[in-house]
Amino acid sequence: MKEPLTTIAEKIKDADALFIGAGAGLSAAAGFEYGGATFQKYFSYLTDKYGVNDMYSAGFAPFESEEEFWGYWALAIYLNRYKDGAKPLYKEILNLVKDKDYFVLTTNVDHQFQLSGFDKERLFYTQGDYGLFQSEDPSDQKTYDNEEWVRSVLPHIDPVTHKIPTSMLPRTEDGKKMVMNLRCDESFVEDKGWHQACRRYYSFLDKVRDKKVVYLELGVGMNTPGIIKYPFWKYTYQNFHAFYICINKGEAYCPKEIEKRSLCVDGDLDEIIPKLVDSSNN
Repeated sequence: MKEPLTTIAEKIKDADALFIGAGAGLSAAAGFEYGGATFQKYFSYLTDKYGVNDMYSAGFAPFESEEEFWGYWALAIYLNRYKDGAKPLYKEILNLVKDKDYFVLTTNVDHQFQLSGFDKERLFYTQGDYGLFQSEDPSDQKTYDNEEWVRSVLPHIDPVTHKIPTSMLPRTEDGKKMVMNLRCDESFVEDKGWHQACRRYYSFLDKVRDKKVVYLELGVGMNTPGIIKYPFWKYTYQNFHAFYICINKGEAYCPKEIEKRSLCVDGDLDEIIPKLVDSSNN
């Protein structure tokens, strides 16, 4: 019986197309942690003040002012969107798929695929982007790039109060307050770029629907299974030529209806992907 990584490498090599589905487990494996040492290094004051222990929970903390709110978010955005990753995991995945006809569907909002060299025309970030703001008024269906603002604000975060100057609070061109462009409720703005990416996703899906396609699921849990996991199961079931691969620590499984055309690997992505790249190159 072949080793799982050998089988995966062969399936990818033989595929007409590759559909990647990526969840939070992939970014965690690449070194982007919301809690733990990173949180304690930069945001331990929030544990003392608001009782939160990770960057996700901190986003919902009852900040005492807008200045404190944006003092937190400016640094959180930088750490998760503009700072280099701790490990080159995304670049290793690109080396694995760069010569294939591929598309990436992800719930991650850290933009690491594009930063690592993936073709932006082959990416669909369904849940938003740390690099974008939107108006607090969702009727304004626009988003705003925030990199210049983030980099300019960082040196001005007060080391004691963790606030930014009132004069640096982000505003739209007509003076409205801004919020993150992250899907947390019905106010999430799906801008022109979001809809273009969505159309490319469905176009790619239609193109490969009956071809020899590998659905490669990386680090996807059960928080939002209806975005990646359930569709990948359905697409595999509907296409006899398709093959489903799931790599995830502690959550690697598939329904019995597709298990003969599936391979699930329970393990750490930061250990498995480099080995898979080596296996593909041999």
